[in-house]
Amino acid sequence: MKVLAIDPGRSKCGIAVVDLGVVVFRQIAKRAEYLELVKRLVQEHQPQQILIGGSTGSKEVISEVGREIPQKVTVVDERHTTERARGRYFQDHPPRGLWKLVPLGLQVPPVPVDDYAAVVMAEDFLKGEQP
Repeated sequence: MKVLAIDPGRSKCGIAVVDLGVVVFRQIAKRAEYLELVKRLVQEHQPQQILIGGSTGSKEVISEVGREIPQKVTVVDERHTTERARGRYFQDHPPRGLWKLVPLGLQVPPVPVDDYAAVVMAEDFLKGEQP
């Protein structure tokens, strides 16, 4: 199954397309621009499901996506996704130099990780950890 996940926020949204556990696309988009990107991704990847995190800014995103996209939209629990997204970031970008000596739990990624949060939401859904 292929899903498109959106981690909504006030100023930006994390967006990811995950196909059978493989991350096909991940990006952070400005809130004013995310919907055009989502439309393009739906055309290109044709996900069977669109997931939207149910926290900050979700009501507006759910409404906007529901009006513009024909695929089924599912609201998912996004608790703790940011913390887990940090871990995913460091898997892809391991600390270097002296930062290797600092425990990962004490490090903060140098960039936003909203796209990784969308990946984590998609993977949870695909594993059946979401309703």
